[in-house]
Amino acid sequence: MKITEQVAQFAQPIVEANGCSLWDVEYVREGSERFLRLYIEKEGGVDISDCEAIHRAMDPVLDEKDPIAESYYFEVCSAGLERALKRPGDFARFMGAAVTVKLYRPRNGLKEIPGILRGYDDGRVTVEAGKETITFEKSEVALVRLRVEF
Repeated sequence: MKITEQVAQFAQPIVEANGCSLWDVEYVREGSERFLRLYIEKEGGVDISDCEAIHRAMDPVLDEKDPIAESYYFEVCSAGLERALKRPGDFARFMGAAVTVKLYRPRNGLKEIPGILRGYDDGRVTVEAGKETITFEKSEVALVRLRVEF
């Protein structure tokens, strides 16, 4: 089992006990440093006290379970308004929402296409961009994230 899956298993009850839900777990290398990040969300938005409470509750659990051999920084963050959609459930939950589709290679000169999420099928993403509906194959899509319009 991957580190992120292990951490998600024991983090989820702690996050929920603090009135939030777990959006994602990320374990990444940035330069010479490694970071373990929990991304959380809650109705009405996450604030610094939510992140702090979950961080404090997770610290002893991470020490006890010790899922990562090397040294790393642990962070608890808000999933953010413009969060990335990754799992099929994310796409289902935000169907009809404003998104930005980032592509590996430009299509019609654009690598980022804003639109309204209209479909998701096993990695294929469909958006309504202006007057046209565009479907992107899984192999074209680098990232899909929510887009906030003011």
